[in-house]
Amino acid sequence: MDMYSDVLIIGTGIAGLYSALNISSNLNIIILSKSEAYECDTYLAQGGISTALNEEDKKSFVLDTLKAGHFKNNKKSVQILADESIESISNLSKLGVEFDIKNNDFDYTREGAHSVNRIVHSTDKTGKAVFDTLYSNVIKKKNINLIENTCIFNLITENNQCFGAIGIHNNKIYNFHSKITILASGGIGGIFKNSTNQKTLTADGISIAVRNHIELKDINYIQFHPTALYEKKPLNRNFLISESVRGEGAKLLNINNKRFVNELLPRDVVANAIYNEELKSKSNYVYLDLSSMDGNFIRKRFPLIYKGCMERGLDITKEKIPVTPVQHYFMGGIKVNLNGRTSMKNLYAAGEISNTGVHGANRLASNSLLEGLVFSKRAAININNTILNITLKCIKTNLTFETALNEIQKNKQIAIETFQTALGGKKDELVTI
Repeated sequence: MDMYSDVLIIGTGIAGLYSALNISSNLNIIILSKSEAYECDTYLAQGGISTALNEEDKKSFVLDTLKAGHFKNNKKSVQILADESIESISNLSKLGVEFDIKNNDFDYTREGAHSVNRIVHSTDKTGKAVFDTLYSNVIKKKNINLIENTCIFNLITENNQCFGAIGIHNNKIYNFHSKITILASGGIGGIFKNSTNQKTLTADGISIAVRNHIELKDINYIQFHPTALYEKKPLNRNFLISESVRGEGAKLLNINNKRFVNELLPRDVVANAIYNEELKSKSNYVYLDLSSMDGNFIRKRFPLIYKGCMERGLDITKEKIPVTPVQHYFMGGIKVNLNGRTSMKNLYAAGEISNTGVHGANRLASNSLLEGLVFSKRAAININNTILNITLKCIKTNLTFETALNEIQKNKQIAIETFQTALGGKKDELVTI
């Protein structure tokens, strides 16, 4: 089966959807989702989106991002992130995202390693609010065809040029021919035993990049979130307790109810402090104490977290939350330039699968959705300015269904082996096929 488009976008998170909305309406776009469109990490995001407060705050925002990333960041990328942040939030508001308001302005909150309150949010369901808004705008566009439940397992290439991708949909093999392809396939949490990510995010984009000799960068930079709810047997993914809870005043206590760390230090520092405290006390968790907050405030400010914990038999207005670090975010990825271009011609990457250099060795809290907005739009603008010079070229691929399934299994193995190598051969946290 063959399908044709000017632009093929693989992924329905913030980067995939927002890039589609910024690509010229004169271009035919196909967007593919591996499962249901909402099954992306964007949908799960709780805390919010970072933004410079004003021109004066941009310098501080840049410095906070560099400090959190241990100055391993690309300074040009970080400056772009800060410079284009205010416009990005304004554009989301215009599209229909309803951020929390206080005194006729955004109700800015604070998270770890930020020097000021600069995070906009929609209670603790910011990702859902953003996804729902972008998705509703995308499906209204006549030039966009969004196809769910489509597993991409390779690119269509020739002489280091991309001409689309190959995938399975409804038990049939499809060749998705395109002039431009954007990989926005998300993170890697699905290959970890303990992760806040959707289980479908199994590093597909990374394995495809490895197989096609596309340049990667910093794939050993993997972030563990300090505070996931501790459960002996999580039902699916680990339930995140947003950093914004600590931003509103919650304290971390060991099992002896003693505070042991500044809760608003960078994520890697806090996660390591918790891990070391667990080792010292021979415990599987520490406590997050919300007793400084009024119960009504907790229910109103954190409805998702309150409900999720109640469903698990925990009333966070009365009880401390047992928490532990788990895999959360991938700072490395497919190396891209400031416009999202990869080392393969006609192939772009955006969102968590890409490495723009923004995050360095440790992502500053709530910079993920902002990066998806800023750099997916830059990619879209670059595509608008260059696609007229590109001719659609269809390369015939002949694969049996059984061969395609084997290719998918090979991708999983490649992803696992790639990250085992990047992590120095450690296997305890990675799943097996």
